[in-house]
Amino acid sequence: DPRGSYACAANNQRSPYLQLHYRMCQNCIEVDAPTISGIVLADLVATIFLAVAVYCISGQDRRYMSRASDRQNLIANEQLYQ
Repeated sequence: DPRGSYACAANNQRSPYLQLHYRMCQNCIEVDAPTISGIVLADLVATIFLAVAVYCISGQDRRYMSRASDRQNLIANEQLYQ
């Protein structure tokens, strides 16, 4: 616990006291450069994977749309039904 009163002493002179109140985080995680770069890289990979998956799934619908229509025209020459 680093709380307390501190003073600097140099050349037989002492600075005024400094009162220090320090609160330590109980559930904190130290984040350094490799951790941040790992998080960013994982986010980019996940985003690219998701984008490719959406592209592939949406691209499958185009194959079925190119086929001839399965419905039949019940009225010839688009006549008005009465």
